[in-house]
Amino acid sequence: MKKKVLATLLATAMVAGSLAGCGSSSDTTATEDTAATEETTEEAAPAEEAEASTEESADAADPVANLIAATTDTVTLTVWASEEDQDLTTQLLEEFKAAYPDVTFDITLGAESESTAKDTILTDVEAAADVYAFADDQINELVQAGALQEVAATYTYDVATENAAGSVEAASVDGKLYAYPMTADNGYFMFYDSSVFTEDDVQSLEKMIEVAEAAGKKIAMDISNGWYLYAFFQGAGYGLSLNDDGVTNTCTWNAAGATDVAQAIIDLTASGVLVDMSDEDMATQIAEGTVVACVNGTWRAETAETAWGENYAATKLPTFNAGGTDYQMSSYSGYKLIGVNPHSANIGWAMLLAEYLTNEASQTVRFEARGLGPANTAAAASEAVQANPAISALAAQAAYATPQRVGGNFWSPAETLGQILASGNPDGTDLQTLLDTTVEGITAPVE
Repeated sequence: MKKKVLATLLATAMVAGSLAGCGSSSDTTATEDTAATEETTEEAAPAEEAEASTEESADAADPVANLIAATTDTVTLTVWASEEDQDLTTQLLEEFKAAYPDVTFDITLGAESESTAKDTILTDVEAAADVYAFADDQINELVQAGALQEVAATYTYDVATENAAGSVEAASVDGKLYAYPMTADNGYFMFYDSSVFTEDDVQSLEKMIEVAEAAGKKIAMDISNGWYLYAFFQGAGYGLSLNDDGVTNTCTWNAAGATDVAQAIIDLTASGVLVDMSDEDMATQIAEGTVVACVNGTWRAETAETAWGENYAATKLPTFNAGGTDYQMSSYSGYKLIGVNPHSANIGWAMLLAEYLTNEASQTVRFEARGLGPANTAAAASEAVQANPAISALAAQAAYATPQRVGGNFWSPAETLGQILASGNPDGTDLQTLLDTTVEGITAPVE
C-alpha cells in the first residue's frame, strides 16, 4: 500500500470524481494547467523522474488504481442474491476477490429474492445489503426511499452504452441511471410443441386454438394475472401507465372500443382450448402432455424442453382478433438489476463489485449456468444466446414489449377482470360497466 498521506489524497480525488462523474474534464484541465505553470518555474526533472511522474499521472487517471491506493483497511461488503443464484454469485465473488489480490475482502452473501428485495430493503435501508439484485419494477420506490446510489461514475466499463437500451431505460429514473442491468429475460412469449403447430400456425392465436382443438390438446395462459392480461389490452392500443407520483395509475382499458377486447378474451376461452392456468399448473400439464403451448417466460423453458424434446420451440406472442381487427399481443419486458446501497461504508468497492457482477463476462457465465438472457449487447449477440429458443423468442417479442411500471392498485382489479373474462362473464355483466369498474379500481388514489 502507498503512504497514508498519498492514500488520503487519492481517496479525496476518487470521491470528487465519483460525484462529478469519472474523469471530469474541468478537473483534468485544472490539474494540467497547474502542472504546466509549475514546469515553467522549475528545472526539468531527470529522465527517470519524468518517467515516474508519467506513471503516477496514469495511475491517478485510473479510478480502480485510485480505489486500491485509497484502501488501507479490510473491505467489508454484504451482497444479496436470489436463492437460485447463490452458487453462481459465490463463484463470481471469489473471482472478484482474486482480481484484486492486494486488497483484503470480507464479503458476506445472503439470499433474497429479486421479487421481494424492495420490501425487505425498505424496512431498514441503512441495514440492507451494500449490493443487491432486484426486479426492475421496484426501482421507483427504491430511488424514492434513497436506497439506490446513482451510477454517476464508472470503473471498468460504461454501463449505459454496453447494455441494451431497454435495460438501461429500466434501470433509470428521470433520466438518471440508478442500477446495473444483469439480465434481460423477465418477460413472456409463446412456447409450443412443433409436432403440433407449424411456424405459420403460431402467428395467430385463433389458428392455434383451432389446431390444438383438433389435436385434443390445450393452450395455457395465466389470464387472471394482470401481468399477462396486459398483453391483450396494450396490444389493442389501450394503455396503462404509472403517474408521476410513482404510486397511482392512468388506464384507458374502458375507452371506446375496449369492450371488443374483453369480448375477444371471452370468445377465445369459450372453446375450453385456451385455458386460464397458473404457472405451477402449466408445469404439471406440460409434463403430462395435456398442454402443448403456453404463454410463459424463460423459467419454464426447461420444463417445455424436457417434455417436448426436439419438438421444443418458442416464438413471439401471436396476434388475436378483436372487433374484426387483428392485433399483435403485447407484453411486459422485465429486467433484473443490481443496485448499490448509498449507505454502504465502502461505496466505491460496492460500485466496482456491481460492475463486475454485471459485466459481459459475468452475464455470459450467468447465461451458460442458468440460461438467463443477457442485457449486455455483446453477450446477447453470441451464437450460443442466439441459438437458445426461449431467449431468441424473448428478443423477437421485445419489439412489442414495454417496461413494467404500474402502481399497486393495478393488480387486484386486473386479476378480478381476468377471472371474469376467462370464465365467460358468467353473471352477464355489461362489459362497459365491467371495464369501468376495473379502471376505477386501477386508478384509485393510494391511501
